Amino acid sequence: MARLGRPPLTERRKAATRLEIAREAVRLFADRGVAATTADDIAAAAGISQRTLWRYTSSKELCVSPLLTYALDFATALMRSWPRDRSLVEVVAGTPPSLPDAAVDADAKALRDLVLLTRTEPGLRAVWLQVHHDAELVFAEIIAERTGHGPGDLEPRVQATVLNGALRIAVEQWAWSTDAQRTSLSRTLHRALGIARSGLSV
Repeated sequence: MARLGRPPLTERRKAATRLEIAREAVRLFADRGVAATTADDIAAAAGISQRTLWRYTSSKELCVSPLLTYALDFATALMRSWPRDRSLVEVVAGTPPSLPDAAVDADAKALRDLVLLTRTEPGLRAVWLQVHHDAELVFAEIIAERTGHGPGDLEPRVQATVLNGALRIAVEQWAWSTDAQRTSLSRTLHRALGIARSGLSV
């Protein structure tokens, strides 16, 4: 069973590098636009060579992925480690609303800027949707394993789509809201998952 423990030091360093690349890429994209930002620009801003950059990503748009996967990685790890004798409903609607913020507080502005950019930058929108598509497949596998279905069966696929959609829309709602309308990301996620609860009865 997967655990929520800390990854090895090497993996943490790689993750930190990926996150720093993502931060710099978003900053440049927000300032200049995607088309006007080169891989050289991103590498220089992150303090690495372009050759090193390509070890971490295959395109400049994909540089931003680590900022888009916080909530999804959190949900996936929690679902995988959740006791079999407790319903996943408790994960999606019973988790204290403050938990996801531990991962996103430091990069809230960068995440918001990035999700805002997905409205006008097709390449970033494609990355955003791909991240959620990939997560949906993982959610379906986890649900299927717990319920005895195959991951391609209708039930886990629909339930995974409900969960995935709630997470995606919550982040978009949070990012696209005006300052006066915006609440914390964790509260928005918690509210969206509560709304989705009726569609997740596993």
